[in-house]
Amino acid sequence: MLAPMKAVVFYYSAKDFMEKARLHFPAHKARLDAFHARGDLLAVGPWADPRDGAMAVFRSRNAAEEFVKDDPFLRQGVVERYEIKEWNESLLGPA
Repeated sequence: MLAPMKAVVFYYSAKDFMEKARLHFPAHKARLDAFHARGDLLAVGPWADPRDGAMAVFRSRNAAEEFVKDDPFLRQGVVERYEIKEWNESLLGPA
C-alpha cells in the first residue's frame, strides 16, 4: 500500500537573503512551529549552502499551499521564488 501523497516545497533564496533572513526568521520560525505542531509540516531545512535555498515536506499539497501563502520569507523577499511538487514517499527495505 502506498503512503499518502506528500508535498515538497523548494525555496530559492534571494541574492540578499542573509540580511533579510535575520530580520524575518522569528516570524518564519513561528509559522513553521505552528504547522509542525498541527502535523502538517513533516521536515524542513536549508541545503548545505543556504544560498541554494531550502526544502520542506508537508503532509499534503493543501498544507504546503497554505504555508507559502502567508510565509514571511516569501512576503518579505527572503525567498525569490518557490516550487511545490507532489511526492510519492516510499521506504525501501534493508540493502
